[in-house]
Amino acid sequence: MTSRERWTVYPLLLLAIGLAVRAAGIAEPELVTDSLNAAQIRCRELLVETEDGTVLIHMGRVVNGGGGRIEIKDASGTDTIAIGTRPGDREGRIDYFDTDGQPAAESGDTALRRNTSKYARRDSNPQPSVPKTDALSN
Repeated sequence: MTSRERWTVYPLLLLAIGLAVRAAGIAEPELVTDSLNAAQIRCRELLVETEDGTVLIHMGRVVNGGGGRIEIKDASGTDTIAIGTRPGDREGRIDYFDTDGQPAAESGDTALRRNTSKYARRDSNPQPSVPKTDALSN
């Protein structure tokens, strides 16, 4: 190979290698551990999952101009309660869901508002009732 051929081939070879490395990208590191002790954790989203991938707790930002939201689900992944804002709304609230994962009630800025009549009280007192248990009645 002549010197002139080397001056042509090697720069093209290095260019091709550089383009291939840049196109492959750099994989983000993944931390896998059983325990983590930290003073502060910063992230955009946090998921708590079971071994089979069912999301139990989802914390993150709300799309379309909302704030933050925490959604807690049962073992099957059905919504049970959500705390935070909704998309396009800045008002904070707590959303309660029935056993099917459908909205049952919400508490917002003024009072507890019921979405379905099956959870509404039948007497004249609009305050929500709290059932007494043996542990609370002592």
